[in-house]
Amino acid sequence: MAALGIGAFVLALFVSVVLHEAGHFVTARHFGMKASRFFVGFGPTLWSKQRGETEYGVKAIPAGGFVKIEGMTSLEEIDPADEPRAFYKARARARLVVMSAGSFVHFVIAIVLIYGVLVSFGTQQPSETVVGQTSCIASTGECTGPGPAGAAGLLEGDRVVSFDGRAITAWSDFTRLVREHGPGPAELVVSRDGELLTLRPDLVQVLRDRETGGTGTDPVGALGVRPGRETRHYGPLEAVPETFEVIGSGFTGMYETFTERIDDIGRIFGDDRDESGFISVVGAARLGGEVAAADDDWSDRIASFLVLVAAINLAIGIFNLLPLLPLDGGHIAVLGFEQARHGLRRLRGYRGPVQPVDFAKLLPATYATVVILVGFSLIILSADIVNPIRINQ
Repeated sequence: MAALGIGAFVLALFVSVVLHEAGHFVTARHFGMKASRFFVGFGPTLWSKQRGETEYGVKAIPAGGFVKIEGMTSLEEIDPADEPRAFYKARARARLVVMSAGSFVHFVIAIVLIYGVLVSFGTQQPSETVVGQTSCIASTGECTGPGPAGAAGLLEGDRVVSFDGRAITAWSDFTRLVREHGPGPAELVVSRDGELLTLRPDLVQVLRDRETGGTGTDPVGALGVRPGRETRHYGPLEAVPETFEVIGSGFTGMYETFTERIDDIGRIFGDDRDESGFISVVGAARLGGEVAAADDDWSDRIASFLVLVAAINLAIGIFNLLPLLPLDGGHIAVLGFEQARHGLRRLRGYRGPVQPVDFAKLLPATYATVVILVGFSLIILSADIVNPIRINQ
Protein backbone atom coordinates (compact mmCIF):
# COMPACT_ATOMS: atom_id res chain seq x y z
CA MET A 1 0.00 0.00 0.00
CA ALA A 2 2.89 2.36 0.76
CA ALA A 3 4.33 1.80 -2.71
CA LEU A 4 0.93 2.58 -4.21
CA GLY A 5 0.78 5.81 -2.22
CA ILE A 6 4.26 6.84 -3.35
CA GLY A 7 3.37 6.09 -6.97
CA ALA A 8 0.12 8.04 -6.71
CA PHE A 9 1.92 11.02 -5.18
CA VAL A 10 4.62 11.02 -7.87
CA LEU A 11 1.92 10.87 -10.55
CA ALA A 12 -0.02 13.71 -8.91
CA LEU A 13 3.11 15.85 -8.67
CA PHE A 14 4.04 15.07 -12.26
CA VAL A 15 0.58 16.11 -13.48
CA SER A 16 0.81 19.30 -11.40
CA VAL A 17 4.14 20.27 -12.95
CA VAL A 18 2.84 19.58 -16.45
CA LEU A 19 -0.20 21.76 -15.73
CA HIS A 20 2.21 24.43 -14.49
CA GLU A 21 3.91 24.43 -17.87
CA ALA A 22 0.53 24.37 -19.62
CA GLY A 23 -0.29 27.59 -17.79
CA HIS A 24 2.77 29.26 -19.33
CA PHE A 25 1.97 27.75 -22.74
CA VAL A 26 -1.70 28.75 -22.92
CA THR A 27 -1.14 32.31 -21.74
CA ALA A 28 1.86 32.79 -24.05
CA ARG A 29 -0.20 31.66 -27.03
CA HIS A 30 -3.08 33.88 -25.92
CA PHE A 31 -0.85 36.97 -26.05
CA GLY A 32 0.59 36.06 -29.44
CA MET A 33 3.99 34.84 -28.29
CA LYS A 34 5.60 31.95 -30.10
CA ALA A 35 5.83 28.75 -28.05
CA SER A 36 7.94 26.48 -30.20
CA ARG A 37 8.13 23.41 -27.91
CA PHE A 38 5.98 21.76 -25.27
CA PHE A 39 7.57 18.62 -23.84
CA VAL A 40 6.63 16.32 -20.98
CA GLY A 41 9.73 15.11 -19.16
CA PHE A 42 13.44 15.73 -19.75
CA GLY A 43 16.35 13.96 -21.41
CA PRO A 44 16.24 11.99 -24.66
CA THR A 45 13.12 12.42 -26.77
CA LEU A 46 10.89 9.33 -26.94
CA TRP A 47 8.22 10.81 -29.19
CA SER A 48 7.40 14.17 -30.73
CA LYS A 49 5.05 15.62 -33.31
CA GLN A 50 4.94 19.00 -34.98
CA ARG A 51 1.53 20.64 -34.93
CA GLY A 52 1.51 24.10 -36.41
CA GLU A 53 4.43 26.09 -35.00
CA THR A 54 4.78 23.97 -31.85
CA GLU A 55 6.56 20.66 -31.37
CA TYR A 56 4.81 18.48 -28.77
CA GLY A 57 6.62 15.51 -27.31
CA VAL A 58 7.53 13.14 -24.49
CA LYS A 59 11.03 12.68 -23.09
CA ALA A 60 12.56 9.76 -21.23
CA ILE A 61 12.84 11.20 -17.70
CA PRO A 62 9.38 11.87 -16.20
CA ALA A 63 10.52 14.75 -14.01
CA GLY A 64 8.14 17.51 -15.05
CA GLY A 65 8.13 19.29 -18.37
CA PHE A 66 9.05 22.51 -20.13
CA VAL A 67 7.75 25.07 -22.61
CA LYS A 68 10.09 26.90 -24.99
CA ILE A 69 8.85 30.46 -25.49
CA GLU A 70 10.94 32.27 -28.05
CA GLY A 71 12.89 35.28 -26.82
CA MET A 72 12.57 34.92 -23.07
CA THR A 73 15.41 37.50 -22.81
CA SER A 74 17.10 39.83 -25.24
CA LEU A 75 20.23 37.65 -24.97
CA GLU A 76 18.56 34.76 -26.78
CA GLU A 77 19.22 34.37 -30.48
CA ILE A 78 15.98 33.83 -32.40
CA ASP A 79 14.84 33.82 -36.00
CA PRO A 80 14.38 37.45 -37.14
CA ALA A 81 10.91 36.48 -38.38
CA ASP A 82 9.96 35.51 -34.80
CA GLU A 83 11.31 38.66 -33.17
CA PRO A 84 7.97 40.57 -33.20
CA ARG A 85 6.48 37.66 -31.23
CA ALA A 86 9.39 37.31 -28.82
CA PHE A 87 8.58 37.24 -25.13
CA TYR A 88 10.70 40.26 -24.29
CA LYS A 89 8.89 42.28 -26.97
CA ALA A 90 5.46 41.76 -25.40
CA ARG A 91 3.75 44.32 -23.19
CA ALA A 92 4.59 44.26 -19.50
CA ARG A 93 1.11 43.08 -18.50
CA ALA A 94 1.26 40.14 -20.91
CA ARG A 95 4.70 39.10 -19.64
CA LEU A 96 3.50 39.35 -16.03
CA VAL A 97 0.53 37.08 -16.74
CA VAL A 98 2.67 34.51 -18.56
CA MET A 99 5.29 34.42 -15.82
CA SER A 100 2.68 34.19 -13.06
CA ALA A 101 0.58 31.54 -14.81
CA GLY A 102 2.58 28.56 -13.53
CA SER A 103 2.21 29.48 -9.87
CA PHE A 104 -1.40 30.48 -10.47
CA VAL A 105 -2.11 26.94 -11.71
CA HIS A 106 -0.57 25.48 -8.54
CA PHE A 107 -2.74 27.75 -6.41
CA VAL A 108 -5.86 26.71 -8.34
CA ILE A 109 -4.98 23.03 -7.85
CA ALA A 110 -4.52 23.58 -4.11
CA ILE A 111 -7.82 25.48 -3.81
CA VAL A 112 -9.77 22.87 -5.77
CA LEU A 113 -8.32 19.99 -3.74
CA ILE A 114 -8.91 21.65 -0.36
CA TYR A 115 -12.46 22.62 -1.33
CA GLY A 116 -13.13 19.09 -2.57
CA VAL A 117 -11.85 17.58 0.67
CA LEU A 118 -13.96 19.91 2.82
CA VAL A 119 -17.15 19.20 0.87
CA SER A 120 -16.61 15.47 0.30
CA PHE A 121 -14.83 14.34 3.47
CA GLY A 122 -14.86 17.19 5.97
CA THR A 123 -12.00 17.77 8.38
CA GLN A 124 -10.76 16.01 11.47
CA GLN A 125 -10.51 18.40 14.41
CA PRO A 126 -10.36 18.22 18.21
CA SER A 127 -13.77 17.39 19.63
CA GLU A 128 -15.51 19.48 22.26
CA THR A 129 -17.02 16.47 24.04
CA VAL A 130 -15.59 13.20 22.64
CA VAL A 131 -12.94 11.47 24.75
CA GLY A 132 -9.59 10.59 23.21
CA GLN A 133 -6.76 8.80 24.95
CA THR A 134 -6.58 8.37 28.72
CA SER A 135 -3.26 8.41 30.51
CA CYS A 136 -1.56 8.19 33.86
CA ILE A 137 -0.63 11.36 35.74
CA ALA A 138 2.76 12.17 37.23
CA SER A 139 1.65 13.92 40.40
CA THR A 140 4.63 13.34 42.68
CA GLY A 141 6.92 10.94 40.84
CA GLU A 142 6.91 8.67 37.81
CA CYS A 143 3.77 8.32 35.74
CA THR A 144 2.38 4.84 36.47
CA GLY A 145 -0.97 3.11 36.38
CA PRO A 146 -4.00 3.84 34.20
CA GLY A 147 -4.74 7.28 35.67
CA PRO A 148 -8.04 8.44 37.21
CA ALA A 149 -9.97 8.41 33.91
CA GLY A 150 -8.77 4.96 32.87
CA ALA A 151 -9.27 3.52 36.35
CA ALA A 152 -12.87 4.78 36.38
CA GLY A 153 -13.60 3.02 33.10
CA LEU A 154 -13.59 6.00 30.73
CA LEU A 155 -13.02 4.76 27.16
CA GLU A 156 -11.86 6.43 23.99
CA GLY A 157 -14.92 7.48 22.00
CA ASP A 158 -17.10 8.19 25.01
CA ARG A 159 -18.92 11.53 24.83
CA VAL A 160 -18.82 13.65 27.99
CA VAL A 161 -22.32 14.77 29.04
CA SER A 162 -21.74 16.33 32.46
CA PHE A 163 -19.19 16.70 35.24
CA ASP A 164 -20.42 17.01 38.84
CA GLY A 165 -23.87 17.89 37.53
CA ARG A 166 -22.63 20.61 35.15
CA ALA A 167 -23.47 20.05 31.47
CA ILE A 168 -20.42 19.95 29.18
CA THR A 169 -20.57 21.52 25.72
CA ALA A 170 -16.92 22.61 25.35
CA TRP A 171 -13.71 20.80 26.27
CA SER A 172 -12.26 24.00 27.74
CA ASP A 173 -15.15 24.14 30.23
CA PHE A 174 -14.62 20.47 31.09
CA THR A 175 -10.91 21.11 31.73
CA ARG A 176 -11.67 24.15 33.88
CA LEU A 177 -14.17 22.25 36.04
CA VAL A 178 -11.71 19.39 36.55
CA ARG A 179 -8.99 21.79 37.67
CA GLU A 180 -11.31 23.66 39.99
CA HIS A 181 -12.58 20.41 41.52
CA GLY A 182 -9.18 19.49 42.91
CA PRO A 183 -8.29 15.99 44.17
CA GLY A 184 -10.98 13.55 45.24
CA PRO A 185 -14.04 11.71 43.91
CA ALA A 186 -16.11 13.28 41.14
CA GLU A 187 -19.19 12.32 39.16
CA LEU A 188 -18.76 12.05 35.39
CA VAL A 189 -21.66 11.19 33.07
CA VAL A 190 -20.79 9.97 29.58
CA SER A 191 -22.71 8.68 26.57
CA ARG A 192 -21.53 5.34 25.21
CA ASP A 193 -23.30 3.50 22.39
CA GLY A 194 -26.44 5.52 23.00
CA GLU A 195 -26.56 4.84 26.77
CA LEU A 196 -25.76 7.22 29.63
CA LEU A 197 -23.19 5.90 32.12
CA THR A 198 -22.20 7.45 35.43
CA LEU A 199 -18.51 7.07 36.30
CA ARG A 200 -16.84 8.11 39.55
CA PRO A 201 -13.19 8.96 38.89
CA ASP A 202 -10.91 9.82 41.83
CA LEU A 203 -9.05 12.93 40.68
CA VAL A 204 -5.46 13.52 41.74
CA GLN A 205 -3.68 16.77 42.51
CA VAL A 206 -0.98 18.25 40.30
CA LEU A 207 0.80 21.61 40.19
CA ARG A 208 -0.19 23.65 37.17
CA ASP A 209 -0.91 27.18 36.11
CA ARG A 210 -4.63 27.37 36.81
CA GLU A 211 -5.36 29.45 33.69
CA THR A 212 -3.13 27.90 31.03
CA GLY A 213 -2.64 24.38 32.36
CA GLY A 214 1.09 24.66 31.82
CA THR A 215 3.87 24.39 34.39
CA GLY A 216 2.96 26.32 37.52
CA THR A 217 2.50 26.21 41.29
CA ASP A 218 -1.28 26.11 41.63
CA PRO A 219 -2.67 22.83 43.05
CA VAL A 220 -5.40 21.69 40.67
CA GLY A 221 -7.33 18.53 39.91
CA ALA A 222 -6.32 16.22 37.08
CA LEU A 223 -8.24 13.44 35.31
CA GLY A 224 -5.76 12.15 32.72
CA VAL A 225 -7.76 12.42 29.51
CA ARG A 226 -7.33 14.14 26.16
CA PRO A 227 -9.99 15.30 23.71
CA GLY A 228 -10.74 12.98 20.81
CA ARG A 229 -11.19 13.96 17.20
CA GLU A 230 -14.31 14.06 15.10
CA THR A 231 -15.24 15.00 11.56
CA ARG A 232 -16.74 18.36 10.75
CA HIS A 233 -18.65 18.43 7.46
CA TYR A 234 -19.04 21.50 5.26
CA GLY A 235 -21.71 22.51 2.77
CA PRO A 236 -20.77 23.83 -0.69
CA LEU A 237 -21.09 27.47 0.39
CA GLU A 238 -19.72 27.01 3.91
CA ALA A 239 -16.59 25.40 2.47
CA VAL A 240 -15.63 28.48 0.42
CA PRO A 241 -14.38 30.74 3.25
CA GLU A 242 -12.89 27.74 5.06
CA THR A 243 -10.95 26.82 1.92
CA PHE A 244 -9.36 30.25 1.71
CA GLU A 245 -8.66 30.21 5.43
CA VAL A 246 -6.71 26.97 4.95
CA ILE A 247 -4.88 28.43 1.95
CA GLY A 248 -4.09 31.55 3.96
CA SER A 249 -2.63 29.45 6.77
CA GLY A 250 -0.48 27.73 4.13
CA PHE A 251 0.93 31.07 3.02
CA THR A 252 1.58 31.99 6.66
CA GLY A 253 3.30 28.67 7.27
CA MET A 254 5.56 29.10 4.24
CA TYR A 255 6.46 32.62 5.37
CA GLU A 256 7.36 31.35 8.84
CA THR A 257 9.41 28.54 7.32
CA PHE A 258 11.53 30.93 5.28
CA THR A 259 11.84 33.62 7.98
CA GLU A 260 11.71 31.93 11.38
CA ARG A 261 12.71 28.32 10.72
CA ILE A 262 15.63 28.81 8.38
CA ASP A 263 17.93 28.12 11.34
CA ASP A 264 16.34 24.66 11.66
CA ILE A 265 18.34 23.55 8.62
CA GLY A 266 21.10 22.67 11.04
CA ARG A 267 18.84 20.18 12.85
CA ILE A 268 17.37 18.28 9.91
CA PHE A 269 19.76 15.37 10.50
CA GLY A 270 18.99 15.19 14.23
CA ASP A 271 16.27 13.63 16.35
CA ASP A 272 14.64 17.03 16.90
CA ARG A 273 13.91 17.65 13.21
CA ASP A 274 10.97 20.02 12.73
CA GLU A 275 8.08 18.07 11.19
CA SER A 276 6.66 21.26 9.66
CA GLY A 277 9.99 22.44 8.27
CA PHE A 278 11.78 21.90 4.98
CA ILE A 279 11.10 18.75 2.95
CA SER A 280 12.11 17.51 -0.49
CA VAL A 281 10.04 15.78 -3.15
CA VAL A 282 11.44 12.45 -1.95
CA GLY A 283 10.34 13.20 1.60
CA ALA A 284 6.91 14.29 0.44
CA ALA A 285 6.52 11.11 -1.63
CA ARG A 286 7.46 9.05 1.43
CA LEU A 287 4.75 10.84 3.42
CA GLY A 288 2.32 10.04 0.62
CA GLY A 289 3.19 6.38 1.03
CA GLU A 290 2.70 6.56 4.80
CA VAL A 291 -0.69 8.19 4.37
CA ALA A 292 -1.78 5.40 2.02
CA ALA A 293 -0.52 2.72 4.41
CA ALA A 294 -2.07 4.23 7.56
CA ASP A 295 -4.61 2.29 9.62
CA ASP A 296 -7.22 5.02 9.20
CA ASP A 297 -10.49 4.61 7.34
CA TRP A 298 -10.09 4.77 3.54
CA SER A 299 -11.92 8.09 3.37
CA ASP A 300 -9.52 9.62 5.92
CA ARG A 301 -6.56 8.32 3.94
CA ILE A 302 -7.86 9.78 0.68
CA ALA A 303 -8.57 13.11 2.36
CA SER A 304 -5.10 13.21 3.95
CA PHE A 305 -3.47 12.32 0.64
CA LEU A 306 -5.32 15.06 -1.23
CA VAL A 307 -4.43 17.61 1.47
CA LEU A 308 -0.77 16.59 1.14
CA VAL A 309 -0.89 17.06 -2.64
CA ALA A 310 -2.59 20.43 -2.15
CA ALA A 311 0.07 21.49 0.36
CA ILE A 312 2.89 20.56 -2.01
CA ASN A 313 1.24 22.47 -4.86
CA LEU A 314 0.83 25.51 -2.65
CA ALA A 315 4.47 25.29 -1.56
CA ILE A 316 5.71 24.96 -5.16
CA GLY A 317 3.56 27.89 -6.24
CA ILE A 318 4.88 30.13 -3.46
CA PHE A 319 8.49 29.02 -3.89
CA ASN A 320 8.35 29.66 -7.62
CA LEU A 321 7.39 33.29 -6.93
CA LEU A 322 10.47 34.03 -4.83
CA PRO A 323 12.28 37.02 -6.40
CA LEU A 324 15.28 34.94 -7.45
CA LEU A 325 16.47 34.20 -10.96
CA PRO A 326 15.94 31.82 -12.72
CA LEU A 327 12.61 31.31 -10.89
CA ASP A 328 9.50 32.94 -12.34
CA GLY A 329 9.49 35.28 -9.37
CA GLY A 330 12.94 36.47 -10.36
CA HIS A 331 11.73 37.35 -13.86
CA ILE A 332 8.73 39.12 -12.32
CA ALA A 333 11.07 41.12 -10.06
CA VAL A 334 13.18 42.13 -13.08
CA LEU A 335 10.02 43.19 -14.92
CA GLY A 336 8.95 45.25 -11.91
CA PHE A 337 12.35 46.96 -11.77
CA GLU A 338 12.23 47.60 -15.51
CA GLN A 339 8.80 49.25 -15.29
CA ALA A 340 9.68 51.27 -12.18
CA ARG A 341 12.84 52.57 -13.84
CA HIS A 342 10.87 53.51 -16.94
CA GLY A 343 8.34 55.36 -14.82
CA LEU A 344 11.07 57.40 -13.14
CA ARG A 345 12.56 58.24 -16.51
CA ARG A 346 9.20 59.44 -17.78
CA LEU A 347 8.90 61.73 -14.76
CA ARG A 348 12.19 63.27 -15.87
CA GLY A 349 10.86 63.87 -19.38
CA TYR A 350 11.90 60.70 -21.22
CA ARG A 351 9.37 59.71 -23.92
CA GLY A 352 11.17 56.83 -25.60
CA PRO A 353 10.42 53.10 -25.42
CA VAL A 354 11.00 50.97 -22.34
CA GLN A 355 14.65 50.02 -22.04
CA PRO A 356 14.94 46.31 -21.20
CA VAL A 357 17.12 45.17 -18.33
CA ASP A 358 20.54 43.91 -19.41
CA PHE A 359 20.30 40.24 -18.47
CA ALA A 360 24.01 39.76 -19.15
CA LYS A 361 24.71 41.68 -15.94
CA LEU A 362 22.35 39.37 -14.03
CA LEU A 363 23.95 36.12 -15.17
CA PRO A 364 26.48 35.88 -12.29
CA ALA A 365 23.70 36.32 -9.71
CA THR A 366 21.56 33.79 -11.59
CA TYR A 367 24.35 31.20 -11.59
CA ALA A 368 24.99 31.81 -7.89
CA THR A 369 21.31 31.34 -7.10
CA VAL A 370 21.21 28.09 -9.06
CA VAL A 371 24.22 26.76 -7.14
CA ILE A 372 22.67 27.71 -3.80
CA LEU A 373 19.28 26.22 -4.66
CA VAL A 374 20.82 22.99 -5.94
CA GLY A 375 23.01 22.71 -2.85
CA PHE A 376 20.10 23.43 -0.53
CA SER A 377 17.93 20.88 -2.35
CA LEU A 378 20.63 18.21 -2.06
CA ILE A 379 20.95 18.83 1.69
CA ILE A 380 17.19 18.47 2.22
CA LEU A 381 17.12 15.42 -0.06
CA SER A 382 19.91 13.78 1.94
CA ALA A 383 18.07 14.44 5.20
CA ASP A 384 14.87 12.93 3.80
CA ILE A 385 16.80 9.77 2.92
CA VAL A 386 18.75 9.26 6.15
CA ASN A 387 16.44 11.04 8.64
CA PRO A 388 12.96 11.17 7.07
CA ILE A 389 9.96 12.91 8.57
CA ARG A 390 7.40 10.31 9.58
CA ILE A 391 3.73 10.67 10.42
CA ASN A 392 3.25 7.05 11.51
CA GLN A 393 5.51 6.53 14.51
